[in-house]
Amino acid sequence: MIRRLTLSIAIAIAFAIAACVACGDRPGAAASAEPDAASAKKTDGTVVIDSNALASIKVEPIGERDSGNVLTIAGKVQFDEDRVARVLAPLAGQVVGLHVKVGDAVRKGETLLSINSREAASAVGEYIEARKDVDLAEKTAAMTEDLFQHEAASRMAMQQAQNDLAKARSRAARTEEALRVLGLSPTDDLARFNGRVPIVSPISGVAIDRKVTEGQFVQSDSTPMVTVADLSTVWVLGDLFERDLHLVSVGQPVQIATTAYTGETFAGRVNYISDSIDPATRAAKVRVSVANPHARLKPEMYATVSVDVANRERAMVVPADAVFTEESQMFVFVEKAPGTFVRRPVVVASGEGTDRRVVSGLKPGERVVTDGALLLRQEERK
Repeated sequence: MIRRLTLSIAIAIAFAIAACVACGDRPGAAASAEPDAASAKKTDGTVVIDSNALASIKVEPIGERDSGNVLTIAGKVQFDEDRVARVLAPLAGQVVGLHVKVGDAVRKGETLLSINSREAASAVGEYIEARKDVDLAEKTAAMTEDLFQHEAASRMAMQQAQNDLAKARSRAARTEEALRVLGLSPTDDLARFNGRVPIVSPISGVAIDRKVTEGQFVQSDSTPMVTVADLSTVWVLGDLFERDLHLVSVGQPVQIATTAYTGETFAGRVNYISDSIDPATRAAKVRVSVANPHARLKPEMYATVSVDVANRERAMVVPADAVFTEESQMFVFVEKAPGTFVRRPVVVASGEGTDRRVVSGLKPGERVVTDGALLLRQEERK
């Protein structure tokens, strides 16, 4: 009797344990299934927002329209080297009469300063003596020729007089050229020359640098005393990558944009592409000439060169603000239904401006979020 009771209790306990195990398995299975459903919802990429948040979202349909392929080149404004004059000292001496300062506008032929020099005084003295010798030699030659014609002088005497005249004229020509090198002219009143050589500006422009001061002694070397630049035209220098060389040619019109003048462009033209590639950057130097009548473009200013490298063509275009990037992949939000959006990977062409050309990922007529993508990305994270 006792043995049967014990067996019955054991069977009852076994059934109870099996029931508990069965009851415990069902909640666990349900719990494990729930995360899978939740994670599928998150990875789906769909975002649903209420009507209040929808008021902050702007959605527009996209379609095809005229679009061009624009190549942009980063550059920097530089002086036009063909319009820069570096004024050197033609002889050693002391700077006097210096009145030009950096930033002053100067005209071509205007005196910038003078150099007081014994060398100049000596050159003027030699020229004056040479001219006197020429006058004397001309008179002597004329008189000897007249005597020869009247058989009062020998042919040898006449030839000697003509030879002396040729030597005098040669010496006068040399001294005259020496004056011109110094910036002096034989037509000047050299009899009153005080030893000061005027240094004039060879071009009209602005004094952008000055290396001398009043009373300073200078040498006739390669150090410029004053640098004058004509800023009516400037250059923009940039790096044209090897892969883009076939897209740009000399003479091609371009547009220049700067951060200083937002929304404004300057017309230019490519006037030089280097014949070699920089092995470090794999780029060639490109130079653009830009008209700068009001000197608004300043040397060393950063600029962007935009080159229209293709004819206008029909293409799908999306606003640049609609595109965002995550982990090197570009996306947009597409409207599936009112208040329901899904992110879509897209490929768009690089460029400047407010629009981007769509290469793949969208179809004409699809409605894309053009303002408010940041709000949808925040809703995604929630």
